[in-house]
Amino acid sequence: MLTPEDDTYWREYHVTPRYLAGSLGTGDDPSLRPFVDLDWPRHHLDDDLGRTVFVSPDGRLRIGFFGDDYLLWNIAAYEDPFGPRRWAATFNQNTPPEIVAAFTTALARDYEEGNNRFLARPPVRWGEQTQPLTEAGWTRDWGAEIGTVEIIAPDKQAGVLLDIRCQDPEDEQCLPWSGPPGWGTRAEATFTTRTPGHLIAATAMADPAPLVRYERSIPRGLRDLVQLTPVEPPPPAKPTPLDVRRTAVAQAVERAFRSSPTNPRAVAARARTTSPLAASDARPTALADRQVPSAASSRSSGRRL
Repeated sequence: MLTPEDDTYWREYHVTPRYLAGSLGTGDDPSLRPFVDLDWPRHHLDDDLGRTVFVSPDGRLRIGFFGDDYLLWNIAAYEDPFGPRRWAATFNQNTPPEIVAAFTTALARDYEEGNNRFLARPPVRWGEQTQPLTEAGWTRDWGAEIGTVEIIAPDKQAGVLLDIRCQDPEDEQCLPWSGPPGWGTRAEATFTTRTPGHLIAATAMADPAPLVRYERSIPRGLRDLVQLTPVEPPPPAKPTPLDVRRTAVAQAVERAFRSSPTNPRAVAARARTTSPLAASDARPTALADRQVPSAASSRSSGRRL
């Protein structure tokens, strides 16, 4: 069993496909960052459980994060802050926060642009909503229930179910999912009938870019379904010609000092290459002449080297 004292405990991996990466397993959640950056009013419902609600300045967007619930994120939009919801979206606790962050980032951008695009009508044709998926190789499952359309990922471990029979604004029409069934493995989201299609597409379920995780943070039920590639540290910076020259000079001076530690020039040169204060002295050689050690001390120094 790995412990925090083991190097492999802290090893990071690129995880593909991203929709099976699971939770981050840390408190550094990017999904709420857009609203923190915009300094939207923030309400703590229960500090012990981490429940938080962000509200846009005009009250037309509300983003809830419920740290004690199956549905961690609950997002709603309103044409009138005192009227009924225009649309709502939820994401459960197994959804990678980066996928939620893609949605919330697009939502915050729509709001800031001031064109009410976050209230846009959804596409009339269901194919427009699923186009990014089909272009990435996802295909339709012709065995889906009549009145529904399901688009499945190539590995059969993710999909989007569309219920084209839905008419009521509160109906959950679009249901993305990923992972095997189970409380700890199945990621699920819901979007009601009037959720703008471009916001659903922003979740980028089919994005091939990997996500970074510690291996231990990936649920056991998903580890055999993902590809893990160690995150390699960046290569060291390539030394400049000046760096190479300085290193060579320092090595030459050190060799000269070791061969003749009582030589004033060697002592002075070593002081210039190892001490910033000595390097700035205007008369290093004269200073070294005054500090030449006695024969006895030099022999003693030679034994310590």
